[in-house]
Amino acid sequence: MHYWLNELWRLSYLVACFGILGTLLGYPGWGIALGLGIHLAFTLRHLKRLYRWLEAPVDQRPPDGEGVWGDLFDRLYRYQKGQQHLQNRLRSVLKRVQESAESMSEGVVMLDSRGCLDWWNSAAERLVGLDSRHDRGHHLTNYLRDPAFIRYFRKMDYSEPITIGAPTNEARTLSCQITRFGDDERLLIIRDVTRLQRLEQTRRDFVANVSHELRTPLTVLTGYVETWQDNDGALPVAYQRGLSRMQEQTVRMQHLVEDLLTLSRLETSERHRNERSIDMAALCEQIAEDGQELSGGSHEITCRLEETRRLYGDVEELRSALSNLIYNAVRYTSPGCHITLVYRRWDKGGAAVEVIDDGEGIAPEHLPRLTERFYRVDKSRSVASGGTGLGLAIVKHVLLRHDARLDIESRPGEGACFRCIFPVTRLERMTD
Repeated sequence: MHYWLNELWRLSYLVACFGILGTLLGYPGWGIALGLGIHLAFTLRHLKRLYRWLEAPVDQRPPDGEGVWGDLFDRLYRYQKGQQHLQNRLRSVLKRVQESAESMSEGVVMLDSRGCLDWWNSAAERLVGLDSRHDRGHHLTNYLRDPAFIRYFRKMDYSEPITIGAPTNEARTLSCQITRFGDDERLLIIRDVTRLQRLEQTRRDFVANVSHELRTPLTVLTGYVETWQDNDGALPVAYQRGLSRMQEQTVRMQHLVEDLLTLSRLETSERHRNERSIDMAALCEQIAEDGQELSGGSHEITCRLEETRRLYGDVEELRSALSNLIYNAVRYTSPGCHITLVYRRWDKGGAAVEVIDDGEGIAPEHLPRLTERFYRVDKSRSVASGGTGLGLAIVKHVLLRHDARLDIESRPGEGACFRCIFPVTRLERMTD
């Protein structure tokens, strides 16, 4: 602040001195003007120095100045050095980020708000076939032209990755995951999952082949056991008990093989092949009747229909999924429990099928793993009830093939709710 006061005093001194001199000479106005002119020349001289310094290289020290101008030069110089230091730090960080990205085996692609290519690493060049010499600024979908990826990109729902074939090599498989950041900019991570896909395909083929191969010996074994049981009167009591246990286990093995084959078919068969309009209300009523028959009257099963719209899908797959839910409710709840099957409207115009029971409930730590193959909350109860541990895995795969999802709500002692949520795109439009 004192620099400005000094500058004002200097201006006042010049004006006063030359004003007095002008008065003594008989020209007071010219004296004041001369004082202001001298101060203006002083100011213009420093402005010229400032302008030249701003055009000079960054490392050049500021010019010498007096009073407020000297303080201004010093402040500008300190600000300039601070900005230069900040820029150097940002360049260093950016260089480290780029070097880190270059060392990654995954492809990294930065996109602007329009979806155009901004920067990428060498792995992305190898996986997608990008060229830094002329591809920058072009839209991403010019290079990843798979229709599934284009739908994924435009849908703007990047919660899950998408798997597509590599544009540079059809024999390779890529997993693409987009993350949004900044001002609607996007970051694309590309992974080569060819080896994982092959291992997964090998697993599927193995399960399918083993399941098929087990069918024949199980059929033979079941036939002989049934033949012997038809003549169990001629057998000792110990043999009769053994045959009964053999029949239980062969039936359980047959159910396991059938569930494995169902999962294999869901994983490998083409989607939308057998889809048609389904009367979901009638299907739910039929599933409730099947559950009542399985229960044998030990549970109270009701069906509540609050939605009338039909759904587009594979009726046999949906029947399998809903049957698994109602059968689980019957198997894993105590006699006397109430089970409700509900078909109702859901959020954003969709619909939901719910299987609700007031049984023992499930502890929270088990909920995220219930759809895993062979995962059991209580192994002893599962074996006793004849379950295979594949029911909810089948439900999950069926719903994925119908663009739907499974939500599970449960607390110990408060029952459970298994909810199949279907999007509005799967439902017929309401007619006036």
